Amino acid sequence: MQLQYNKQMKSTQLPPVRVSPAVRQEIESSLQGGETLSQFIEKAATSAARARIAEQAFLERGRASLERATRTGRFFPADEVLGAMRARLTARMTELKKQSRKKP
Repeated sequence: MQLQYNKQMKSTQLPPVRVSPAVRQEIESSLQGGETLSQFIEKAATSAARARIAEQAFLERGRASLERATRTGRFFPADEVLGAMRARLTARMTELKKQSRKKP
C-alpha cells in the first residue's frame, strides 16, 4: 500500500489531537518558513503512516524468508548476508557520488 495525495481528491479532516501547551509550543517553534501547524501535522502523520507500512512490508518479507528457509533447510550465515548487504550499499553510495559529481 502506498500513500498518495491527489489534489483533485476531496480532503477530509483528521481527528483533533490534544497536547500540552509545551508540546504545541515546541512544534510551532520547529515550523519551517511559511509552514502552518496543519501542514506540519499532515506531514508528520503521512511520514508515520509510510514508516509503519514499510515496517509491515519488511516484517512480511522476513517472515516469508524464514518460512522459505525452514521449508527448504537452506540457511545463510549472518556474516555472509551482512557482507553482501555492505557490498550493495557501498556500490550504491559510489554510484550516487559519481552522479553528484556530474551535476553542474
